[in-house]
Amino acid sequence: MKRIFIALALMVATVAASAQVKSPAEAKKMVDSAVAASQNEKKAAKANTWINLGKAYVAAYDAPIGDIWQWASKQELALTMKEQPSSMSNVQLSDGYYTKEVYAEKNLYFNQAGQLAVIEVTHPVVDGALDKAVDAYVKAYSIDPKKAKDVTTALTSIAGKYTTDAYNQYTLGNIAAASVLFEKAADAVAVPPVSRVDTNAIYNAGFTALAVGNKARAKVFLERCYEVGYYAEGGEVFAKLAEVDTTKTRAYLEEGFTKFPQSQAILIGLINYYMTSEGNTDRLFELLDMAKVNEPNNPSLYYVEGNIRTQLGQYEKAVEAYRKCEEISPSYEFGFIGEGIMYYNRAVEFQDKANNEMDDTKYMALVKDFEMSLKNCIAPFEKAFEITQDNSIKTSIAEYLKNACYRFRDESPEYMEKYEKYDGIVKNGL
Repeated sequence: MKRIFIALALMVATVAASAQVKSPAEAKKMVDSAVAASQNEKKAAKANTWINLGKAYVAAYDAPIGDIWQWASKQELALTMKEQPSSMSNVQLSDGYYTKEVYAEKNLYFNQAGQLAVIEVTHPVVDGALDKAVDAYVKAYSIDPKKAKDVTTALTSIAGKYTTDAYNQYTLGNIAAASVLFEKAADAVAVPPVSRVDTNAIYNAGFTALAVGNKARAKVFLERCYEVGYYAEGGEVFAKLAEVDTTKTRAYLEEGFTKFPQSQAILIGLINYYMTSEGNTDRLFELLDMAKVNEPNNPSLYYVEGNIRTQLGQYEKAVEAYRKCEEISPSYEFGFIGEGIMYYNRAVEFQDKANNEMDDTKYMALVKDFEMSLKNCIAPFEKAFEITQDNSIKTSIAEYLKNACYRFRDESPEYMEKYEKYDGIVKNGL
């Protein structure tokens, strides 16, 4: 969900506004005054009354946070914070270990780098302050559309606050709460005068709903993504819609496959669907052939075919498909990688079977198959290592090659030399 990038973008706005943050007591007085004005019949007819009410609620939301900002270091915060924590402890959250500091109105979570990663308000000045602020700004615009610029700026800022809170709740493990906050972020900018579709927030609302098993809720947001043509990275919307709407599983997966033929999530979904629902995988290859007609020089389509045939146990045809990638594009490393992984995984399977085999003859036959498959993975992996320009891929391939060559290191100096080469890369890098 690209958490850090969004949070960093929001930090700038938070720092810029920090000088205007009210104390909780001041914020409460500001809200009470603004609410009283909105209940005055004459004042309630003016847009500025509602804008001031919106500002008061936002100030109330900000007050417990005070003059601190996300991703600040402890050294930076020491210059602005006067309050000392009542307690400190080490806690494990969804993505690692944090130092938790407890204050009167909030909990702060510092990551391993000493940065303030999560701000959790425990005693808000006003419950639902941002919700009430949105309502106030919408009311202001309905009274005077000329306030569109001010209202747009305010609602966009509020959406950012919802988004930050959503990521914080996600990190804290409150996934259902995160889903609600992502929805509010999307809704805050969906209303006039902003009228913007925040596809990232909508998708995240669905993603988090699905993560806690609420398929009905997830379906609502994923369908909204689909309707506006937002499919997320690699077409994930299709894969997830196929999961939450079983009446359209095939339709979503097939459409997704035509748009994102390299998506492993869609591919696995299709394989599972045809093997369990219809018992016929021919349709997979029909779809693939259609894609090849449209993109005859796309090597990735043959890589996908190789993966499908590997999943189906059609190993010889898988090798043919992987090697077709080289014919189309000699610099395309994934055909070699696919073939190497196929042989390597087969070797692991043979090894596992041999370890459980009690018959000596069958055991030796399995060992022979194991060694042959392991040797067969070396050439394609080495070719992929040679042509790829991605050092992270080189390192991953080196891990496979190190393990494969280790088996045969005493067989010949060549294998020993290769083992030492790739072992050195794994340990020391390129």
